[in-house]
Amino acid sequence: MRALDDVELCLRAGEVHALMGQNGAGKSTLIKVLTGVCAPEAGSIELEGQPIQPTSPLHAQRLGISTVYQEVNLCPNLTVAENLFAGRYPRRAWWRGGGINWSAVNREARRVLTALQVDVEVTRLLATYPVAIQQMVAIARATNISARVLILDEPTSSLDADEVQQLFAVLDRLRRQGMAILFVTHFLDQVYAISDRVTVLRNGRFVGEYVARELSREALITAMVGREIAPVTNAVTTQGQAAKVTSAPVLQAKAIGRKGQLQPTDIELNRGEILGVAGLLGSGRTELARLLFGLDPADSGEIGVNGKRGLLRSPADAIAQGLALCPEERKTEGLVADLSVRENIVLALQARSGLVPHLSPEAQQRIAERLVAALGIKAASIDTPVGQLSGGNQQKVLLARWLATNPQLLILDEPTRGIDVAAKQEIMNEIVGLARDGMAVMFISAEIEEVVRLSDRIVVLRDRRKAGELPGGCGEQAVYELIARH
Repeated sequence: MRALDDVELCLRAGEVHALMGQNGAGKSTLIKVLTGVCAPEAGSIELEGQPIQPTSPLHAQRLGISTVYQEVNLCPNLTVAENLFAGRYPRRAWWRGGGINWSAVNREARRVLTALQVDVEVTRLLATYPVAIQQMVAIARATNISARVLILDEPTSSLDADEVQQLFAVLDRLRRQGMAILFVTHFLDQVYAISDRVTVLRNGRFVGEYVARELSREALITAMVGREIAPVTNAVTTQGQAAKVTSAPVLQAKAIGRKGQLQPTDIELNRGEILGVAGLLGSGRTELARLLFGLDPADSGEIGVNGKRGLLRSPADAIAQGLALCPEERKTEGLVADLSVRENIVLALQARSGLVPHLSPEAQQRIAERLVAALGIKAASIDTPVGQLSGGNQQKVLLARWLATNPQLLILDEPTRGIDVAAKQEIMNEIVGLARDGMAVMFISAEIEEVVRLSDRIVVLRDRRKAGELPGGCGEQAVYELIARH
């Protein structure tokens, strides 16, 4: 199967062009071709009417094509100015002793960032700034190398709403300066907020190019997946919610907290319930998940699981009590990319059992094949390295790992981040199904609309403390009002 087949892309100066498609549609491969990571087997690339053949990212950069990736590829142990000019520092004349002209480095760094209206101290270490500022520095570096084309690959996945607006202001200035910008994202709202045109890929093929303002959301989704996708809802009824609350809670956390991470917080989850956790970036959502699962030791409060009180002091304690956690960073904290789909799925089950008894290859195969079929995981085989799967299928493998342990409580931290629309709907359908089968689910997401649509109850966090609770179906505005009012 070809990764790309007869694909077209036309970028225009002074426009933001969104590249859309499901995981596995060919977006990343197209970027690799444009930046010289992969050589095309057919077709041609032209830049300002002249044919080009990038042979490496450095060659592409010299031609005028710069790329900023989702994970900021800068050096956090260097200053902002050093990152901006690494590999091309201004130097003193030889008769002045040669060497790097540090005053010129800092002066030029301030000039470059001021042009983008980014106000930071360039002599501070990059690591001391949030991800949003690091993204701005990466963009400033990319555009300061005579760039005519700027490729942004999922630049907003780790940013909150205010930081996204800050980034968009920078992109708008670059657009007015005549830059051609290719913007790759999974967020539909952001496509319509910043893009002039949209190109859609599906299964490695070109579907079409559209003017953003003339393309409805429904038409965009249909173009991406090749069929209409009905929105997922968790029909919350008063009678159904009352039945859940009358059953004994699976988990009760009283005044659970940790200095510097989360103020003492009360949480309760019932069988068959989806408890949403909403809040802005830095509100304490992930910190709550880590405390409940024993990844970070709590220094206040207690946790009760099925009426047994105490503290979960390690993930082993949590797993033994029937808890499961799909972490926010699936690539660094969840999956082992070099292991197969099968090995990743049985990892937690084997860890809970200890080294003895060892799960036989036959047992591993049965478990993996059952869950791959149940979750619709797309892989060549269960022995395919999980790192070769698309983001949505990787997320399903992580979910399958914990379903193999038959947990009572499933904690999902940003389970739909960085995956395409169709995979997102499939995973949310699975979450609703698990709850209907009696599992307690904690659903943590930065996308308030998702939380409201899916949850029976919503816990709202702000500034690392609990701001309050809301009923399911309350509407996004109620969540934002609670955050603002707290």
